Amino acid sequence: MSALPAPEVMYQALVNRDVGYEGIFFVAVKTTRIFCRPGCTARTPKFENVEFFSRSTDALYSGYRPCKICRPLDPANKPPAWIADLMKQVESEPSRRWRDRDLRALELEPARVRRYFQTHFGMTFQAYSRSLRMGQALKTIREGKGVFMSGLDVGFDSDSGFRDAFEKVLGVPPSRSSKSQVLIAQWLESPLGALLAAASDEGLCLLEFVDRRMLPAQIETLKRRFEAAVIPGEHPILEQLKRELSEYFAGSRREFDVPLVIRGTAFQEKVWRHLLSIPYGSTQSYGEMAAALGSEGAQRAVGKANGDNRISILISCHRVIKADGTLCGYGGGLWRKKFLLELEGSERQASFGF
Repeated sequence: MSALPAPEVMYQALVNRDVGYEGIFFVAVKTTRIFCRPGCTARTPKFENVEFFSRSTDALYSGYRPCKICRPLDPANKPPAWIADLMKQVESEPSRRWRDRDLRALELEPARVRRYFQTHFGMTFQAYSRSLRMGQALKTIREGKGVFMSGLDVGFDSDSGFRDAFEKVLGVPPSRSSKSQVLIAQWLESPLGALLAAASDEGLCLLEFVDRRMLPAQIETLKRRFEAAVIPGEHPILEQLKRELSEYFAGSRREFDVPLVIRGTAFQEKVWRHLLSIPYGSTQSYGEMAAALGSEGAQRAVGKANGDNRISILISCHRVIKADGTLCGYGGGLWRKKFLLELEGSERQASFGF
């Protein structure tokens, strides 16, 4: 699985600064003796002045130096250190009311934090921390604590202010919250970058890479399908998921036992359940999937349903490739698809023709 796309394809990706090719190739510039990632923002060199490598070490061994702009030796898609530190602090103080001055005290620009959370979580940092506090309050209310005291516990001085904020986040007043459904979400780290997972008491509802452009839309679809609010917090299903993902990436787990809650259109659910039947280490083409589903010629519809899958890795859309064995169509990025198939030792060795 070390084959590279055609040089013309890789050069066009470089011209377009296409981060979808992140991890698929590195480009080295002969005139400057520097190598870069596909999405590097530096000036694009001429085609005749570049060569391509599948691994950063190959570029190093060939005498190239890493670019100081795109830093090709840094782990791909790893959250910046400042966001990791902030997340740890937020999780250690779930009842804290965060204000812009608190962020500035940590030498963080509030606008930068807001943009990052809006892009990767579909909400601002203040909305995220508010949801976390409402999740804490919901837990204590369901355990029998009064509404007023639960509000005080999460930093509200007035009962009316707490009730208004609670209903804004969860969609119901505190007095009716014991019967309302919520989905508990959590940020997870993995060798492929950060993931956002969400679960109900029935099972896992969402597992998606936080840098995927569709994530905000997926969260909105999730809210609509489950008629539930999504709030940060802890959940036994998410703890089980973390253990099983760790075993999967370590190579000691081939099947997941985490219960899944699959909700979509009838066709989407049919496609997603078929994906669950593709064995570890195997792949299918879109045409083979369509035929198995009794929908020959519906490869495009199958591909669309794969792209709408909200539970990555466990519902294995990464095991679907083109009929000629080449990779395509993975919302998390082709480099992740490559990684997962290599991890599973796919029987049908896929290449990177495009």
